[in-house]
Amino acid sequence: MKDLDAATRTELEAAAFRRLLDHLRERTDVQNIDLMNLAGFCRNCLSNWLKEAAEARGVPLSKEESRTHVYGMPYEEWKARHQKEASPSQLDRFEESKPGH
Repeated sequence: MKDLDAATRTELEAAAFRRLLDHLRERTDVQNIDLMNLAGFCRNCLSNWLKEAAEARGVPLSKEESRTHVYGMPYEEWKARHQKEASPSQLDRFEESKPGH
């Protein structure tokens, strides 16, 4: 990848990001707390990173807009459809790992 021109590298990275979003939209069984406990990031982190990247370029993007983009629907709708109550063991693991997000 180091030998690629910047535009091609950006296109490849963007394609991988879009595929990640598609994958996470399909895998609604994977809860955000599981992602945080295993990988240290979740869908909300991705939406925050997207918003930060937009801000760095002077592109207006609200928190809700970035979440809608990542989730493929409004966040509140996704939560109502797919989010489950975290189990005590999930919460304990989250407290132990304390991701910095």
